[in-house]
Amino acid sequence: MEIVLATTNLHKIREFREMFKALKFVDLLSLLNFPDYIPPEETEATFEGNANLKAIHAAHALKKWVIADDSGLVVPALGGAPGIYSRRYAGEHATDKENREKLLYEMRELQSFQRSAYFQCTLALAGVDGLCKTVTGTVEGVILEEERGREGFGYDAVFQQHDSYQSFAQISSDHKNKISHRHKAFKKLVSKLEALKTASSHP
Repeated sequence: MEIVLATTNLHKIREFREMFKALKFVDLLSLLNFPDYIPPEETEATFEGNANLKAIHAAHALKKWVIADDSGLVVPALGGAPGIYSRRYAGEHATDKENREKLLYEMRELQSFQRSAYFQCTLALAGVDGLCKTVTGTVEGVILEEERGREGFGYDAVFQQHDSYQSFAQISSDHKNKISHRHKAFKKLVSKLEALKTASSHP
């Protein structure tokens, strides 16, 4: 069963490949396999809306099962920012480091519980007939006052999960993959993917 990840982000592709190892019946592709495909603009106001938009668009264009991810960091004390703009928080072509630097600057006067934050990931599964299922996973923690660690990507170096003494950039990728917002969302999709596999083998 072929499934296309609607992303060209190498970090995300690597994470999902690790998760999908347990699903031997899935042949996982990504948008890197379809260089002529042009994704839609992310015009929705929520993670769910953007994930659904990307999944439906790619499934219709590629005529395949598609999983689209929309995820980001939410800081309630900043009114939910960076939120759906996490990837481009410091500008349309900002680097991960520039985004982290802007976040730390915006939070420079915030203390204690005001530094609470959570990562959210919404995954949308769509086929040629349209949207099939949408799930969400979150992981809660705090924003550190400075970067720590060199692993991970995005905001990992400034995010520390509750009950942990390390940032997401200080823990191993194997450990992160077991506790991340993406993994929590993925686990909610597994039963649906297994059902699709069963259905496809019994026409």
